[in-house]
Amino acid sequence: MGSNLISKVKICLKPLNPFLYQGSLAFLTMKTSQLATTARCLCTRDTNPKSGGRQTVRQNSGPTDGQGGVRYRTIRHRQGGLWEDTVDGGGKSSSLRQRQSFPKSVFSAGTAKRTAEMLKREASLASEDEVDPKQEPERKTTRGARKVQPPDRPLSVAEWRKLKESLGNPERFDIKMIHALFTSGAELDIAKSLLTFATMETGTLSYELLLRYLSLCVSGSHDAEVFDVYDIMRGSFSSLETGASTLFIKSFSRTARWKEAVNLLQEVKKVFTPSSRNYGDVIAAAVLHGDMTTAWALYDELMEKGLSPHQETWDALFKGVKKTKEVEGLEEAMSQPEHQERLLGILLHMRNNQIYPQYSLASSIKTSFESLPGQKWKGSWTSATPKGLCRCCGSELESIQLTVEEYQQLKDRVMTDIIQGQDVFNKTTPEELEHFKAFVQRKPAFDVVVDGLNVANINKDKSKLSATLLAVVSDLERQGLTVLVLGRKHMLRATRSWERHNMNLIQEKAHCFFTDDISEDDPFLLYATLHSGNHCRFVSRDLMRDHKACLPDGATRRLFFKWQRGHQLVVDGLVVAGRRVQFQSILKYDTTIQTSGDSWHVPYDDTEDRSTYEVPQRWLCLTQKH
Repeated sequence: MGSNLISKVKICLKPLNPFLYQGSLAFLTMKTSQLATTARCLCTRDTNPKSGGRQTVRQNSGPTDGQGGVRYRTIRHRQGGLWEDTVDGGGKSSSLRQRQSFPKSVFSAGTAKRTAEMLKREASLASEDEVDPKQEPERKTTRGARKVQPPDRPLSVAEWRKLKESLGNPERFDIKMIHALFTSGAELDIAKSLLTFATMETGTLSYELLLRYLSLCVSGSHDAEVFDVYDIMRGSFSSLETGASTLFIKSFSRTARWKEAVNLLQEVKKVFTPSSRNYGDVIAAAVLHGDMTTAWALYDELMEKGLSPHQETWDALFKGVKKTKEVEGLEEAMSQPEHQERLLGILLHMRNNQIYPQYSLASSIKTSFESLPGQKWKGSWTSATPKGLCRCCGSELESIQLTVEEYQQLKDRVMTDIIQGQDVFNKTTPEELEHFKAFVQRKPAFDVVVDGLNVANINKDKSKLSATLLAVVSDLERQGLTVLVLGRKHMLRATRSWERHNMNLIQEKAHCFFTDDISEDDPFLLYATLHSGNHCRFVSRDLMRDHKACLPDGATRRLFFKWQRGHQLVVDGLVVAGRRVQFQSILKYDTTIQTSGDSWHVPYDDTEDRSTYEVPQRWLCLTQKH
């Protein structure tokens, strides 16, 4: 920003300082709280997004065995393929058939996004005929006419005034225009000319306009201009609010004046808790300039406040070894072993909180290990075999099955917080739940629990609901499994969807319990599955996210998700009577960061389409050569 403009702005703002301090901001057109929200939105725009060279690779996952005292034995495969291992459930061998060639899974990264896009396309095609093509162009034209179009070059004051008049002298013209400049990525000189116009028109600059100009400067990495705005705001306001502070910290952190960002962070802490992004910007600056002591001190502070670090923050810390070597003359450089110990602590934190590094962070982790002097680490991008072995080093990955202690802990929490939780009785009654518990106690341990209504609705033809359910139950029964089918009482009333003959056959092949029609199936399903033991699996497309949310803490929720991935069967494809049913694969191994001392295996997120309940399919293998 030119010095003349700075002088004009300072002169214009100076007489207003008393009003600023009294809180009567006559020229403000936006409340401070709204400004803070706007600034947060504006300042999070990435100037240099990283693609990371991501690629999606699907792989096969194989059979899952049980633990905790459950015995296994191998049986001969029948045509169509069986799971390699069979569970000994009450003296009876049993097995569940799965596809053998890289099947999809509801828990594989990107599945939910692809499904949503497919459904969206189908909905779009279905509604195509409902849109009047004659009205559509008119609607688009009307919407486009309301949008402020920014100029493609800097304008003089007279030209800005003429443009404003041509648009009907709209209110908040300067705010709408600078917003259009921001969203269109316009040249900074155009915005400067707008500020000059606003200053000449009103004799000052509104706080909102100045803040939006600051956002534009920060997003475009115009740090020299940011310094000018900083001088203006420091000279005009007694303190900086959240949005401005965040933007200044971000900009100062990437310049030689980064230590001023540290001071800004300290000032912010006196008023409110800085964000993870605030801390991350300053930590990255400290690392960039080789001050690892400051970087780790701020990281510890961030963690003590219960904030979740951004992956860019971890990325900067893993790059710290290289940066420290490049910067000489540091008085308090952190020792290499201490720094490495802290980095391992990050990996353990990610493991304990089921966090998966993105590809760019995984690359920094790989480089960090390989650059350790005298330790001879080798990193490779790889995947796991269906049996849970690393394809690179051959190490066996951790089992998806829970230990005896983990299983008992999860069972207790689910029984307390989901089965007996207050929300359960909104959809059932204590009497019905007790009746079901007594029913389960009288029966042998189940191998599979089937959510009858959920499975039946796999078939879009609603006249074949009972036939679909019968096909799945028959397939499981042929494998020698003890099956429980959970249904609702209306399924027993003979209708076109629920044929009496099919329902009678289902009751012959499986144990059945039919709840009241207003009852919710999931608590019953979870109770029967967990009560039957760690070998028991359940068949449903429901991902149980609401029930997982009922659990009291993150550790228990992660345990539930691990158990779910190792026990939930999802029918793959259509179910056709007389044909064998295929189930999506259950991974034999847990997808989590793990180590055996001389090796680390890090599952990394190689897609931007992963939902929170999905897990990556690609791994970073780190091995130490001796």
